[in-house]
Amino acid sequence: MLRQSRLSLAVIGIQGQLARSLTELGGDDVDIICIGRPQLDLVAPETVAAALADMPIDLVVNAAAYTAVDRAESEPDLAFAINRDGAAAVAEVCARRSLPLIHVSTDYVFDGSKAGAYREDDACNPQGVYGHSKLAGEQAVLAALPQAVILRTAWVHSPFGANFVRTMLRLSVERDSLRVVADQHGSPSYAPDLAAAVLTMAQRLVAAPGDARLFGVFHLAGSGATTWHGLASEIMAVADSLGGRSVPVEAITTADYPTPAKRPANSVLDTGKIAAVYGIRMPPWQDGVRRCVARLLG
Repeated sequence: MLRQSRLSLAVIGIQGQLARSLTELGGDDVDIICIGRPQLDLVAPETVAAALADMPIDLVVNAAAYTAVDRAESEPDLAFAINRDGAAAVAEVCARRSLPLIHVSTDYVFDGSKAGAYREDDACNPQGVYGHSKLAGEQAVLAALPQAVILRTAWVHSPFGANFVRTMLRLSVERDSLRVVADQHGSPSYAPDLAAAVLTMAQRLVAAPGDARLFGVFHLAGSGATTWHGLASEIMAVADSLGGRSVPVEAITTADYPTPAKRPANSVLDTGKIAAVYGIRMPPWQDGVRRCVARLLG
């Protein structure tokens, strides 16, 4: 492939949190080309090949997915069409063009029964349609393109789109208190930090395409761990420190807040592998929350 003077990335997904965060990072050294519906629709694999066939790019980031966790229970065909079949179509184009691919996946491939943080080689056991469809997507991508990166992350939040931080700030204006689950553990991940990490990975992958260590499954999430209740409490504390509205946060159990899809009780991800291979270490999750809330409150 003929190299260009600037790194050029095609990011599948336009309105997603990671795609929008990557767009903000584009600058003198990198071109970020976000592409999505209707030009490229993961439900229609033929559009994937047409959209990517002749695009002058160095690497593809698949940041698009069906992410409606609860609705997936009643729309399994659509979830699998996007998360498995669409992902496979992207990988097949990358294989034909010898393009590196970073495919974004999720902590929901695990069942949450492990006591400690999940490593990349831990057994997967999804508990719902969304997790099953994302795991099937991982497998389809690696079958089509063994030299791909599967990047699992968790609890993503940002100033963009629908996410937990934005929801808590909105509800704190509408209500006098919040009730939040305190028996599910994970690592909140700030999308702009994820985007910066993806750019670091992209630069390495393009510079050293023959380095087998750079490919495979990697975990990337904010450093440390908390619960949804702990995250909500931190959001309220930061909002209060910035002059925003803050309300009490009551701890409840998963049983108190039933949902169509079962969530993993533990989805903390071990990020030692990506630190060793790429030198990437995410900031503490609290740091991302502070920056996100500060930006949302202006």
